[in-house]
Amino acid sequence: MTGHHLAQLNVGTLTFPLDDPRMNGFTSMLDPLNEVADNAPGFVWRLVEDGGNDATALRTSLGDDVLVNMSVWESRDALWDFVYRSGHLDMLRRRGEWFRLPKAPFQVLWWVPAGHVPTVEEAVERLLLLRDQGPSPSAFGFRDAYTPEDAAAAQWRPAAAAVKK
Repeated sequence: MTGHHLAQLNVGTLTFPLDDPRMNGFTSMLDPLNEVADNAPGFVWRLVEDGGNDATALRTSLGDDVLVNMSVWESRDALWDFVYRSGHLDMLRRRGEWFRLPKAPFQVLWWVPAGHVPTVEEAVERLLLLRDQGPSPSAFGFRDAYTPEDAAAAQWRPAAAAVKK
């Protein structure tokens, strides 16, 4: 698996504007948690705006009230440990204080070649793929056990099928 890393995108629809005092619990945790992520075993990269320490001002086609968080990790276990075995878990438990309850998947994982930095557009496409078609080797969640080899095979099959026509 050293030739691949795990990319992740998660999104949240804000309940209040970021500068609203009711968001202080969230915004006050950002810098400390970003530092934890940056120093976590297996961390590779995370999305930040130019000159910033986070991506909270970045907006996508998902909506003006949707925050995006995107990162790349050496392995599924490294990402899992950060999400569920660090101070990040407290933020996750309190998510409902700051974000609307999602009606569709809000997180997507996918394998990328080591050294590849995914674009926000690529990440949004993966999330929409998961929402539209469910888990696959190209877009999945923590509950799914797809490997980099599964992802490579899934990308190969459509080309092979096209050749047979």
